[in-house]
Amino acid sequence: MADGLERTVVAFEGREYALTPSPGTVILPLHGQKIHHDPACRHLTDAHTLRRAPDPDGLLWRRLIDSAPTDDIAGRAAFAREVGLSNAQGRPVTGVCGCVLEPVTSAQAETMRPWPLADALATFDRAGHEKTLAEAEEQAAGIREAFPLAGWPTLSLARYALGQGDSATTRPYCYRLEFGSSAVGSIAGGSAMKHLVFRRKDGSWWHDPRYPDVETAWQAVRSGIVEAVEAARDGRLSDIDAIDAVRSGPSLIAKTLSVYVPQSTLPVHAGESVRHFLHRLTGRPAPRLERFALQAMLKQVIDADGRFAGWPPQLVMRFLYWWADPNRIQQIVKIAAGRDGALWEQCRAGGYIAVGWDEIGDLREFADKDEYTAAFREAFSAQHNNFQSKVSAKANEVWKLLSLRAGDLVVANTGASQILAVGRVTDEGYAWRPERADHRHTVSVEWDDGYEGRLAEPERSWATVTVKDVPPATWKRIKDLRRTETPEAAGQSEEAPVPPLEPLLRRIAEGLDRRGQVVLFGPPGTGKTYTALNYAVRGLGEVSGLPGLDPYAEPGSPGYEAALAALVEAGLLTVVTFHPGYGYEDFVEGFRPIPGAGGTGLALDRVDGVFKRVCRAAAKDPERPYLIVVDELNRGDLPKILGELITLIELDKRGRTVTLSLSGERFAVPPNVRLVGTMNTADRSVRMLDAAVRRRFAFLELLPDSTPLEGCYVGQLHLAEMLDALNERIRTRLDREKQIGHAYFLPGGTPVDTAAELAAIVRGEVLPLLQEYAYDDYTLLAAFLGEELVDRDSHTLREVEDDKLIAALYKEFQVKDQAE
Repeated sequence: MADGLERTVVAFEGREYALTPSPGTVILPLHGQKIHHDPACRHLTDAHTLRRAPDPDGLLWRRLIDSAPTDDIAGRAAFAREVGLSNAQGRPVTGVCGCVLEPVTSAQAETMRPWPLADALATFDRAGHEKTLAEAEEQAAGIREAFPLAGWPTLSLARYALGQGDSATTRPYCYRLEFGSSAVGSIAGGSAMKHLVFRRKDGSWWHDPRYPDVETAWQAVRSGIVEAVEAARDGRLSDIDAIDAVRSGPSLIAKTLSVYVPQSTLPVHAGESVRHFLHRLTGRPAPRLERFALQAMLKQVIDADGRFAGWPPQLVMRFLYWWADPNRIQQIVKIAAGRDGALWEQCRAGGYIAVGWDEIGDLREFADKDEYTAAFREAFSAQHNNFQSKVSAKANEVWKLLSLRAGDLVVANTGASQILAVGRVTDEGYAWRPERADHRHTVSVEWDDGYEGRLAEPERSWATVTVKDVPPATWKRIKDLRRTETPEAAGQSEEAPVPPLEPLLRRIAEGLDRRGQVVLFGPPGTGKTYTALNYAVRGLGEVSGLPGLDPYAEPGSPGYEAALAALVEAGLLTVVTFHPGYGYEDFVEGFRPIPGAGGTGLALDRVDGVFKRVCRAAAKDPERPYLIVVDELNRGDLPKILGELITLIELDKRGRTVTLSLSGERFAVPPNVRLVGTMNTADRSVRMLDAAVRRRFAFLELLPDSTPLEGCYVGQLHLAEMLDALNERIRTRLDREKQIGHAYFLPGGTPVDTAAELAAIVRGEVLPLLQEYAYDDYTLLAAFLGEELVDRDSHTLREVEDDKLIAALYKEFQVKDQAE
């Protein structure tokens, strides 16, 4: 870091970064394409010939990254040429180095000051938002015209509620508010319950059960909405919290206020975002007040700052999200453009991607995911041979469309390796298009066909999965396909955006931020240790500062193994395994034999344990997180191993000291130490853990997931269908904690693809586990695997050749189950 410059936190493209301020000039590289702020940066190999560009207000970095999205290298190159940013070879400089913006975790960001408001206001492009402000006003005016405030006391339920026929055509108030006015602010996604009254797909009405019927509920809700608007108009925002009839619809009320009394509030419709902005603006955590009391406080803070004088609320909202975005992670999903790409030309011309399953209708008409899933099962179970796990997986694919928001990325594909284009989701997001003959579920997208090409290594599951998350390693391979469209961009090493954190790793990060410790639990083979190490590479690697470490390396690759080794070598990652003999002396401190004085004999000396050594290192290095991964956590006696530290590992007790029972030393656990444990529920249930231990950990369950095996065959045997069918039998006859995990069939992280290898896995790993579960009950074992493999009369396993074993599994789990 440049001397004497305090780092602040900056939000950009869904991530938070530590900004090292500009010293008044930026450093231009000899060969690279990134600006630098620190002359001591390890990436500057030409330190004796540094070139500099003036940066009097210290904001050139922000103007550069705002000039175009990270993946629009041509747009950034145009800006760089305009302001004279080029390397010694004359090529435009299009990115910023880690010595300017360094990725940080959410927990680290919370401890830092935000990027100064004065700098942000000086850089913010107000003129660039004029079009969206006009669009927001036009949409709000359209709602006011269709639903005049004076007409609300007698507004009919038919004109208000979703679920009455084709809402896209009838456009009731709730439809207009959620789906027809995105520029006013989004309340899309989640459950339809936010609308307080709506009609379900089965024709029944949903409303607060305290009301005896829908008409009574509607009268209460309608009166509550009118009362809320009147309160806002009179400057009594906090009074809205006391209106019982609308208490469970805060986002609906917040957006309604933005439409009818826009000057009364800011159009920030998510409660957590209100809290986040208050924290960033005041430097203090938001007080524990109800929703509209917080909304009133945010408005007061903005009104009290003269720099926002004359700003319309819509512009303030856009500034806040630009300056201190609440860190919504960008999603990247692949969506097949019909069978063999048959829909692609329609999708490209129409500016959307389309999928089928039309029988269930508009996804926005469902009360929640449970109601949708039930409808999907009823419509499509027969099509999938009543495999409930398969039906649920397909249902999740379609439901995923509703979660896509503006700025998310869609990869259009056909088959397992052909990329047609990549596009950004627009403000409209999901849309049901009844005018289409089929494939009416769509997501609006701005396409970039510069990514068109073929992956060198196919994604096997893509052949049978329509909608699927794209992991970072696959996204990196897709990025490599991108063509440069202009001569100016040719030869540039494109600045790759930070890949989004995968959902499971995101949940781990949130659990660690919330509790400090996370336990990953589930049946054998569900990838618990694999996931913990993946989190270590990504979560520690991004903020480690270790040279040459690639936090986005594909698991199992040489780069991934090198990253793990580097983290362990630096002491940032420590991996231990608990077992019945593991104790306090191993983890905290204990007496150990050491060579005696003069090299003769042995003497006992107190030696620090693993946890204590990590805590000491972390205390000396507070800027970086330290992680301990404990495999087989439940095999150790946790209260005995942790001792008095059971109290200190709580996040709100970090930094406090206790006296260690063995040495009498005062000891504290620093805030930057995190612990991820794994436990096998087939061995021991979470319920068997000591209650005091359970209270101090966040628990995340990992269950078998056949998705990585979709489209993967050994002969005729579809691995995903085999795993789903086998686990359905285990759940029915035993319990969910004894299922077989997908990782057994992913040696080295890739699906097994030969009969010999699969036969070895079944004989050497799956069969012994099932024998243990069955307690040598061969009738039960035959119910799991079929009588072609298990002789229940002689209590033996039949000796069959590899090919015959695979054929028997195919017959048992596909042919037989389909016939049934």
